[in-house]
Amino acid sequence: MAGAGRILAVLLLAMVPGTAETAVAEPAPPSWTGSWETAPSGTAPALPGAAIRNVVHLSVGGTAVRVRLGNRFGTAPLRLGAVTVALRRGAGPGAVPGTLRTATFHGAPTVTVPPGRDTVTDPVPLSVPAAADLLVTVYTPEDSGPATYHQTALQTSYVARDGAGRAADQGGAAYTRTVSSWYYVTGVDVLGAASGCIVAFGDSLTDGNGSTPDANHRWPDRLAARVRADRLGVLNAGISGNRLLRDGTGPRALARLDADALDRAGVRVLVVLEGINDIKGTPTADDATAYADAYRALVARAHARGLRVVGVTLTPYRGFSAYTGAREAVRQRVNAFIRTGGTFDAVADADAALRDPTDPTRLLPAYDPGDHLHFNDAGMTVVAETVRRALARIPLVNRSLVTAPW
Repeated sequence: MAGAGRILAVLLLAMVPGTAETAVAEPAPPSWTGSWETAPSGTAPALPGAAIRNVVHLSVGGTAVRVRLGNRFGTAPLRLGAVTVALRRGAGPGAVPGTLRTATFHGAPTVTVPPGRDTVTDPVPLSVPAAADLLVTVYTPEDSGPATYHQTALQTSYVARDGAGRAADQGGAAYTRTVSSWYYVTGVDVLGAASGCIVAFGDSLTDGNGSTPDANHRWPDRLAARVRADRLGVLNAGISGNRLLRDGTGPRALARLDADALDRAGVRVLVVLEGINDIKGTPTADDATAYADAYRALVARAHARGLRVVGVTLTPYRGFSAYTGAREAVRQRVNAFIRTGGTFDAVADADAALRDPTDPTRLLPAYDPGDHLHFNDAGMTVVAETVRRALARIPLVNRSLVTAPW
C-alpha cells in the first residue's frame, strides 16, 4: 500500500519541469498544503454573540496553520470578533494545554468579510501532527445575516451561547450546546514538507453519508490514511445533494470547481465522483452527452492548472426510492463514458468494486448502510482503496499538462 503511494509521490515530482530523479530522496522545502477542507453547502441562521468551536480532522501535519473562513453565501458583511485554533484534547471541546493560539488577519484580531467572499488568517505558529483534531473557534459578536456553513459534517462541534471571550478558553465548560454542521470554516492549510494534496470532489457519497459519525470514516479520510506516509493530504469537497449539471444543494460542480478544488493550496490531483443526484433527481437528466461534456469541462480546467484527474464510476442504487429502470440505463451510459471515454487520467471503478455480483444494479449488502444508495464504513474503505489503486496507475511522466511551475 505504501509502495503504491510512493509511486504517486514520484508522479507528483515527475510532473514538475526540471525535477531530477534524485529530488525524490531530498527533503522538500516547507510549503503550504491543504490538510482539511469542507465545501460550503448553504446557509443557516446566524448565532449572534456565540462562539462556535468547530472540530476538524487534519490529514497531514506541519509547523504552522492558516484557516480559510467563508461568507460565500452570506448577504451582509460578516464580522469575526475572534478566531482561535488549538489541538483538541480527548473527545470534547477542550484544548490541549499550551496549544491555543489567536489567529490574526493582516495583524489584526478581528476582520469583516464581505458577502460572497472568503478570507484566510495569517500563518499561526502551531505544530500539528498528521491525523490530529483541530479546534477552530469563531466568535461572531453580532447578527451578520445568514451564516455560510456545511450542513452534513458527520462531526460534533460545540457552541458557547455567551461567546464573548470564550474563543480563548482552553477548557470546554462554556461550550454546552452541540451542532452537527461546520460554521464559517472551510479549510485548513499546514506549512510543512507535504508533497501536495488530493481533492475529493463530489456529493453525499464523498461527504460521508452512511458512515459512522464522529469517526472520520468517510472514504476521503480512509484515503488520507493510505497516502499519509507519502506526505499527501486529502481534502473533502463533497456536498450532500450536490449535482454535476445543475444547482442543487450548493452550486453545481462546474460553478464551484475553482473555489472548492482548483484554488486549494498544494492541490495536485482531483478525484471526481459526481452525477448520481442528476440521474435520480428532479427533473431527471437523461442525456448522457451532457454528463460527458461536463466531465470534459472539469478535466480541461483541472489540466490547465497542471492537475491530474481521476474519474470514479457511479455506484448502484437499486432499492432506493428514486430508482427506475430508465435511470439505471442512464447510469450505465455515463459509466461507460467514464471508463472508456479517454477523458480522465485514470479511472477508479467503484461501481465494479461495490456492486452485488448477483444483481449489479444493487450495492453489495455488506457495503449498504440500509438506504441502498450510500456506503457504510466497509464500503467507504473499499472506495478509498479503489481510488488509491487508480492513483497508482496514472502515467508517471506527462509534462504537457503542466502550464506553470508549482
